[in-house]
Amino acid sequence: MISFFFFIIYLGPMVLMMIVLCVQIKCFQEIITIGYSVYHSYDLPWFRTLSWYFLLCVNYFFYGETVTDYFFTLVQREEPLRILSKYHRFISFALYLTGFCMFVLSLVKKHYRLQFYMFGWTHVTLLIVVTQSHLIIHNLFEGMIWFIVPISCVICNDIMAYMFGFFFGKSPKGCCKTWEGFIGGLFSTIVFGIMLSYVMAGYRYFVCPVEFNNDSNSFQVDCEPSELFQLQDYFLPSMLESVTGWTTVRLYPFQIHSIALSSFASIVGPFGGFFASGFKRAFKIKDFANTIPGHGGIMDRFDCQYLMATFVNVYIASFIRGPNPTKVIQQLLALRPDQQLYIFNSLKTHLTEKGLLPALEEAAAA
Repeated sequence: MISFFFFIIYLGPMVLMMIVLCVQIKCFQEIITIGYSVYHSYDLPWFRTLSWYFLLCVNYFFYGETVTDYFFTLVQREEPLRILSKYHRFISFALYLTGFCMFVLSLVKKHYRLQFYMFGWTHVTLLIVVTQSHLIIHNLFEGMIWFIVPISCVICNDIMAYMFGFFFGKSPKGCCKTWEGFIGGLFSTIVFGIMLSYVMAGYRYFVCPVEFNNDSNSFQVDCEPSELFQLQDYFLPSMLESVTGWTTVRLYPFQIHSIALSSFASIVGPFGGFFASGFKRAFKIKDFANTIPGHGGIMDRFDCQYLMATFVNVYIASFIRGPNPTKVIQQLLALRPDQQLYIFNSLKTHLTEKGLLPALEEAAAA
C-alpha cells in the first residue's frame, strides 16, 4: 500500500485528486450499505437512490465552487460555464430541493421514524465523507506537501504506536492501545514529520501551489518558493544549546509547522479511529467492508485521515494563508463598472496617502 501511495504521488496532483474522489465515493458506499441493510428489511422505497442522489448534489455544489475558484479564466471564456458559475448556488439548491421533495413523497405510514433516521444517516455521512474529502483537495491545491506530510504522519503514528505497544506495552491487548504505544508513536511521528518536511521542502514539485495554466489548459507546479520553504537560522534555547553544543540550527519554517501537524496526528488523529471503532461496535460489525483483504474496507484505512484533513485546512487558513488576490480580483470583475471605478479611485487614494503610488508610477515610467 505504501508503494502504491508513492506511485500515485509520482503521477501528479490531478491523479491524486481523482484518487481522493474515488476514495470518497467508496467510503460513502460502505457507510450507506450498513444503513441499507437495516433499512432494506422494511422494504421501504428510494433510500439508496436518494442517498446517491444527495451525494451527486453535494459534490456538484463543492466541486462547482472549486472550479469557479481555480479555473476562473476558463469559466469566463466559455459561455455555458459562465452561466453555470453565475447561478451555481441556485442550481445546487434546486437540485437539493428536488431530492428533499422526493424524500417527503417516499414517506410510508408507520415507518416515519425509521425513514427520518435514515435521512439523517445520509446527511451525516455526507458531512463526514464529502466535506472532508473536499478539504483534502483544497489542501492539495496549496501544495502537495500539505497533502503528503499530514497523511504520512497519520500512517507513521499508526505503525509506530503499534510497534511500541507491541514490544514495550504491558497491556494484554498490546498494540497501540497502551500508554507506551501512545507516547512512542507521538515522539516517533514528530521526528518523522520534521525529517520528511526537510526532504520535501527542498523540491518545488512538492511546495508550489497547484495552479491551472490558462495558456496550456493544464495544471502546473512551478513557482518561486515562499519564505516558508527557504532555509533560515534559528537560535536554540539555552537548555538545548548546553546539551547539543549548537548555538543555531538551520531549518525550513515549514518544519516548525510540521511539529503541529504531527502532534495533531498523534494526539487527536487517533480519535477518528476510536470514533469509527465505536460505530462498528454499535452495529456489531468487524469492518466497514472487505474491500482490502486483511484490512477491511476503505473507510477502515481512512477513518483518521478525514479528521486530519479538516485540521490541516483550518491550520492553513488560520496561520499560513492570507487573503487570496485572485479571488479578490474575481469578485471585482463581477461588479458593475461604476462599482469597479469607485474601488479603483478608493485604492488609488489609499496608495497615494501611503506614498506608494508615486514610487510605482516612477518604476513603471523607468
